[in-house]
Amino acid sequence: MILNKKYFYIYFSLFFVSYSFSQETHVITKDSTKTEHLDDIIVTATRTIRQLSSLPLPAQIISKEDIKQSNTIRLNDILNEQTGLITVPDFGGGEGIQLQGLDSQYTLILIDGVPLIGRSAGTLDLGRITVGNIKQIEIVKGASSSLYGSDALGGVINIITETIKKGFKGHVNYRLGSFGNHDLSSTIHYKKQKLGMSAFFNRYSSDGYDLNKSDDLKTVDPFGNYTLNAKITYDFSGATKLFISNKYYNQNQDYVASSELKGESDINEWNTHLKLSHTYNKKWRSYFEFYTTQYKAKDYLDNEDGTRFSDSYYNQLLIRPEIRATYNPNDKNAFIGGLGFNHESLNRTYFSLKPVFNSPYLYLQYDGTPTKRLNIILGARFDNHNKYKSQLSPKAAIRYKLNDKLSLKSSIGYGFKAPDFRQLYFDFSNTTVGYTVLGYNTVTTAIPVLQSQGQIANMTIPISDFEGTLNPENSIGINLGIDYNLSSRLKFGLNFFRNKINDLIDTRVIANKTNGQNVFSYYNVNKVYTQGLEFNTAWRPTNRFKISGGYQLLFAKDTDAEKAFENGNVFARERPNTPTFQLKKQDYFGLYNRSRHMANLKVFYKIPKWHLDTNIRGTYRSEYGMLDTNGNTYLDKYDDFVNGYSIIDFAINKTFYKNYGLGFGIDNLLNFTDTQNISNIAGRIIYGKLNIHF
Repeated sequence: MILNKKYFYIYFSLFFVSYSFSQETHVITKDSTKTEHLDDIIVTATRTIRQLSSLPLPAQIISKEDIKQSNTIRLNDILNEQTGLITVPDFGGGEGIQLQGLDSQYTLILIDGVPLIGRSAGTLDLGRITVGNIKQIEIVKGASSSLYGSDALGGVINIITETIKKGFKGHVNYRLGSFGNHDLSSTIHYKKQKLGMSAFFNRYSSDGYDLNKSDDLKTVDPFGNYTLNAKITYDFSGATKLFISNKYYNQNQDYVASSELKGESDINEWNTHLKLSHTYNKKWRSYFEFYTTQYKAKDYLDNEDGTRFSDSYYNQLLIRPEIRATYNPNDKNAFIGGLGFNHESLNRTYFSLKPVFNSPYLYLQYDGTPTKRLNIILGARFDNHNKYKSQLSPKAAIRYKLNDKLSLKSSIGYGFKAPDFRQLYFDFSNTTVGYTVLGYNTVTTAIPVLQSQGQIANMTIPISDFEGTLNPENSIGINLGIDYNLSSRLKFGLNFFRNKINDLIDTRVIANKTNGQNVFSYYNVNKVYTQGLEFNTAWRPTNRFKISGGYQLLFAKDTDAEKAFENGNVFARERPNTPTFQLKKQDYFGLYNRSRHMANLKVFYKIPKWHLDTNIRGTYRSEYGMLDTNGNTYLDKYDDFVNGYSIIDFAINKTFYKNYGLGFGIDNLLNFTDTQNISNIAGRIIYGKLNIHF
């Protein structure tokens, strides 16, 4: 019944679009004036201004227009609609991004080119980022450590906020939706002569929602947060310019663990970003950048009688100065180089000390166009570190234009992910269950203490194995792409990718405790890969109508698991109490929480004489496995899978008197929910929106 309903909506939508388009072509056989479709500009891929269409790297841009028309309010919502991207919830309730099958911890998230922090469990929650002041979102896929260092093993997502506009301008937006969702944002711009200022405010709150009515707990507890962002620009001259940005974020949320344990969680985040640029001549330009940010989170639980049951806290600080320069000897060649220093510290519950990471780095990149058809990018970055082995991250990319319609591009890069504070310094013992988790660097001091207390029955891994260092995870990422532009209005793109990760950090049992539980720690062991293809297309037959779509085919597997299946060492049973049988290599599905197929389709339509625009957007995710259900520790085709699903969103907007707008929409039109496996999809959301510009 659900599938029939789903197809009905899809067929209806396509019929509506086809009918509208046919009606338009009958009235207007040809646009009276052709609109120039200028190439989108991207800066993230090379840290210089580049045309997206000429880039030899797999990248895409989400424009402000698309964000505005879709009525999206949070970053995770808009990223879910992009090819090869899916947000997945973690155990703490946050949503991280999965890119080309790689976990969220391998994708670097930037705002205006500087990183966000606060990965308390490896995941950076994208739901805390509003899109109210976003100019565009730039996504670069593939290893990008050659420019951005650690955390860019799989790619980079850079949120570019609005630039300050001349004169005095601003807008106010308010959206009211299901589940008590309220989103209010306002921006004010002022720029005259040399001085520019802007201020942005956002307030977002929700009553939360409950997918499981059988208990007293909510899937997401009520919360409220606000974001403040102030910017100042000052042009000392045409050659020297100053940029200062300050951002503050706060969230307070109910924290209910059971009917007896209730409390609150609180997040405070701030950052300051200063950039001074100077142009010496047509060839040389330099930048000095200083960035500092702090992320603090704390929560507590109280018993029914008001006594404190638990407290936890997380306090991370990052300070980063950087100097970089660009050199353009001529129109065909460009160089960019930089030198910087990261100082990072973390103070949190279950740490025996306050660790500090210091890592100076330098990078250099060449971007050349030897001929009109050929573009080459070569770059490398060196990261030194006080706690792990230094890393050299090279990258090469090439694009060759066969003709005016067809181009080939290829890139290969090395990416790395440094061990995080938790993997090195965690010292946690669960008082209820009785197990212990130790960071790699904590084992040699914590185990003797547990032994002296009589808690260790035997060691399964000798302590001597922890006298070295935990290596960074590293990857070789390869992308091969084809761009085919049939015309300025119809474009196709195909990209083949493979990411091979070595020294994957995993957990293992290092000791058995006398209470029957275990001691766990981290180690380098697995080798995994993700590979597949991505297909994207965009068609704009008229200036009123745009349709785009994408598809990803993904294979994500553990090479050790593949060998175990190939050697006949893995067994399963189809049902409980039935005999086990040997599995074959083709029975191995792959890594958990990865779908073999993902697709999206988006249709945008404008009616200028009515000052109205509307769109319908759909995404599909095929089945995936969350855990091993037949006891062989691997995900095979005989395990239980989460069924595939589709999400369809609809929006319509109308402008009145140029400066006023009303919007209406339905997210998750088919009201899809999965009460057992998917906690970040609440159900159907109906909303209305008001926009005022001045």
